[in-house]
Order: sequence, then structure tokens, then C-alpha cells
Amino acid sequence: MKLAILSRAPRAYSTQRLRTAALDRGHDVKVLNTLRFAIDLSGPEPDLQFRGRPLSDYDAILPRIGNSVTYFGTAVVRQFEQMDVYTPNTANGISNSRDKLRATQILSRHQIGMPATTFVRNRADVPAAIERVGGAPVVIKLLEGTQGIGVILAPDNKVAEAIIETLQSTSQNVLIQSFVKESRGRDIRALVVGDRVVAAMRRRAQGDEFRSNVHRGGSVEAVTLEPAYEAAAVRSAQIMGLRVAGVDMLEGADGPQVMEVNSSPGLEGIETATKLDVAGAIIDYIANQVAFPEIDVRQRLTVSTGYGVAELVVHTNADLVGKTIAESGLEDRDITVLTLHRGATVIPNPRRRTALEAQDRLLCFGKLEEMRSMIPERRRRRAKVRKLPKDPIHEA
Repeated sequence: MKLAILSRAPRAYSTQRLRTAALDRGHDVKVLNTLRFAIDLSGPEPDLQFRGRPLSDYDAILPRIGNSVTYFGTAVVRQFEQMDVYTPNTANGISNSRDKLRATQILSRHQIGMPATTFVRNRADVPAAIERVGGAPVVIKLLEGTQGIGVILAPDNKVAEAIIETLQSTSQNVLIQSFVKESRGRDIRALVVGDRVVAAMRRRAQGDEFRSNVHRGGSVEAVTLEPAYEAAAVRSAQIMGLRVAGVDMLEGADGPQVMEVNSSPGLEGIETATKLDVAGAIIDYIANQVAFPEIDVRQRLTVSTGYGVAELVVHTNADLVGKTIAESGLEDRDITVLTLHRGATVIPNPRRRTALEAQDRLLCFGKLEEMRSMIPERRRRRAKVRKLPKDPIHEA
């Protein structure tokens, strides 16, 4: 396999470990500075130049895109994708994970446990937003902060309002998030590769510091994850479009609370804590994908006019509830169920005898008109009505 590691820090621990792991396995590997590429759209096919010369052929890339060059870096990754060069982390996945608000919005509809979060811009809306996440203490986060920078714990509502007002006055966008008290000063970093967690560590903050990042002096220890934590980490990474990711979770009273999905996780802390060859696992996964790549089903399965991929929801009052896939009539309508999502469970290639339940989500391939006819009329959301206190004068 010929692999390019896209990195501006060739001497960094993670870059060196990945390069060494690839060389030890007999692969041809180069570390290429992300900013030295030129995206070439002048010819009949998408192409790239590196340092002013045509880029040679590569089987795969491994993006290590720094936060400061996200826009250009993801453009380069996207160009590699157009050239059919394999990447474990897509350009969209990297962009999604870099924006904390966008990441939270994406994960929120997939039943991923997360701290209660809100986002407002108007100063008048801030007090109500703080109350919606449970009131102080609250965590205030800059949307694009890294390594614990731009994360502030506000002890009371007035302090929180003052901090948010100050940050917004400097054109900063901030999230307001509930503080998970039972997890104060510690969190879990799970390193996801493909469809499994290859290593996990618990990070503990130093002294009174509530941020547990290693860069802020936090200590680390290896940890064996419970199934719920492993499932949350893998699903979060895959939903974001990342096959190599560091997923940070708090240990909440109700189970895992996902804080962040990192598309370029550092390897030094987790390899030191676990004594595992995480870099090797990443390289092995990429090599296997180059040999037998996964595809984007939604992009590739539109093979002829009128056919495509869509998601159908089994509504409570639908005729499908209680019927098996064989009895549902979907096959007669030229619709094939590829995957069944039931709560946090994913059933790939479900059998015909699988019974359907209310709120099941079916990823299907078939006639678009048939699938469109099965979608009920969209229901309008009802506005939440806040009850006002009774007026004692009028009550009298």
C-alpha cells in the first residue's frame, strides 16, 4: 500500500508513530505537508499537485488536519476523495467534528447521550438558555476550541451571563452546556478504529481543575470500557463520518455522555497509558480498506432512474407494526431493507422474519416513488406553552 499522511508536524509523536507502523508493515509511506498541495481542476479529471509538481498515485491518505487549516485541509481531503483515493476520515466528517454545535446537532437525533446543550445569540435569550440546561453551574464552550482551551465552568447564573456576554461581544460563538457533576475532573477517551474501540483511557484533572486534558496536566490510566460506552463511542464516530476518531465521554449517572468526537486524536497519551499499538491498528485498518473498501451507500446505489436510497420510519399507527419484513409488502413494492435501526441498536441486513416495531428506522433501497408514497403527511410541531402564575387579584 502506498500511503500519504497529511500532516504539518512530521516530528510530532503521532505522525512518527503512524509512519513507523506503516514502514514496519512493509508499506510505502510519505508525510506530506497539507499546505503544500494545489487543487487542480483545470483538466478533464480532478487532480492534485504537491510542491508545484504532479502528485504521484496513492492508495490511501491519513489526514492529520490541524484546527487552524481546517478549510484548506478538508478541501485537499475532498479532492483525494474525488480521485477515488481512500481516506478513513472524510472531508465532511472532519468539518462536522470541528464545529461543536454542528457535531451536537448531528448526534442529537441519533439517541446519543450528551450533556444538555443550548445555543443562543441574543443577550436577552441567555438567562432562559441557562435554565434550560438545568441552571448553574454550567459549562461554556467556544465552538472551535481544542485541548480544553475555551472551556469555562461558570459557578452561578450571573457569572455565566457575564462570561457569555463578554465572549459574544468579541464575536465568539459559544455553547451553554449542563455540568455533569458526578464526572467532575475526569472523562474517558476512546480511540475508535473502524467499528471497534482499540484502546481507552480515563483522564483525571489535576487539583481543582475540572478539565482533564493531558495538555492541561491531567493524568491518564488504561480502562476497559463497559459495552454501553464502547457502543456510544463507535456509533458517534460513524455517525460523524469518521473511521479513526477519539471520542471523549463523561461518566454520567445515566451512562455515557459524549462531549466531543476528535478527527485527529493524539496517540501519545493513549499509547502510554494502555501500552497498545494504536498506530498499528490504524494502519492495519486502512490497508484492509484499500484491499476491500466500504462505499457510501447513499451515493452509489442510485443505479438507474427512479431508484435510490431512503429512510422510512415505522410510525406507531402504521400498518407495518407487528408484521415481519416478509409480511410488510415492501418486497412486492420493489423495496429492499438494507439496515434496521431500533433505538441504539443497528441490525444490518435484517432477516425476512424480523418483526417490525413502532419507531424502527429502515434504510431501504428501491423505487423512490413507492417509498415516497409510504411517508405520512408531515406533522407540525406544537409550540411549548409556558403556564403563567395565577393572578391573585383576578382570582379573588
